[in-house]
Amino acid sequence: MGGTMDGTKQQRRGNTRQRIQDVALELFAEQGYEKTSLREIAEQLDVTKAALYYHFKSKEEILVSLFDDLTQPILDLIEWGKRQPHTLETKQEIVRRYSEALAGATPLFRFMQENQATVRELRIGDTFKQRMQGLRAIIADPDADLVDQVRYASALFTLHAGMFLLQDLEGDPQEKREAVLKVATDLVTQAHQGS
Repeated sequence: MGGTMDGTKQQRRGNTRQRIQDVALELFAEQGYEKTSLREIAEQLDVTKAALYYHFKSKEEILVSLFDDLTQPILDLIEWGKRQPHTLETKQEIVRRYSEALAGATPLFRFMQENQATVRELRIGDTFKQRMQGLRAIIADPDADLVDQVRYASALFTLHAGMFLLQDLEGDPQEKREAVLKVATDLVTQAHQGS
């Protein structure tokens, strides 16, 4: 697993569009979306504003494109999930894959968490809600009772919370991620068994 991640980093570095996204997100996170200008992003990348403009016409375009790219794995997962039988294995696999998708998008979600007004303004929040509903639809059985519906939803929230809550907890990030994944998987298993 470690190997592939480094590969993606390399790839992302080679691609101007993605370099712009990465640097913009760093600046947005550091000094706030409102205070960051396209010019600063260009300066940080050591490119002209025209070069930046070739890829993105506005800050908003950068943020929305980042969101679309980094949440694409969630859409892919929803599509995959729709084609699978509603078995426990499928649900556990959905949780595992979602955990990975979130890990790849942690800086973006941290930014969204801390800049909810911007997120609302840019409608990213609505899109994310739709994706969450799509995930719930493939993980929860339609006829599950209320307690089990809550368990399914909680499994997804556990993965989200894991990105934020565990920053303050001591321990190896990988181990923390596995602990979060275990709790989310347990919730799905309980819900599936309707216990």
